[in-house]
Amino acid sequence: MTDQKQLHFTPDPDAGYTVARREDGGMNVTFTHINEHTLEHWRDFSAEHLLGSDRLTRNLYDLRRVERISERALKYAVELNSDPSTRNIRLAVVVADDMVRVAVQKIADLTPGGGARMAIFTELGEAEAWLARPMESMI
Repeated sequence: MTDQKQLHFTPDPDAGYTVARREDGGMNVTFTHINEHTLEHWRDFSAEHLLGSDRLTRNLYDLRRVERISERALKYAVELNSDPSTRNIRLAVVVADDMVRVAVQKIADLTPGGGARMAIFTELGEAEAWLARPMESMI
């Protein structure tokens, strides 16, 4: 795909996540663990990436290896999801267990104005199918 926004992701071996550009122009964000360093790195990356967000985007967050989401992680996620730019994002979140699913749902519930259009899945294929729906269905 051409005319994609630059990713601005600097890999950090101590951060528990990676980011890759999706073929549709969105991002795949895969977490292996969430610690304080990961949170700060992710928060900085995400805040920078929201700057100038001006088009409908499909993002996938793979949290299947995450066992717990801390209160601080919830706070950061709600903060970022409250940015007006998130209205342009369709976000599929893939989780492995109910505890993480409940935490992700809490992010959506606590975001004033709704934030990103988000759905939570336990299967990667279902998440990809939801993201593949026409972007017009986001509006």
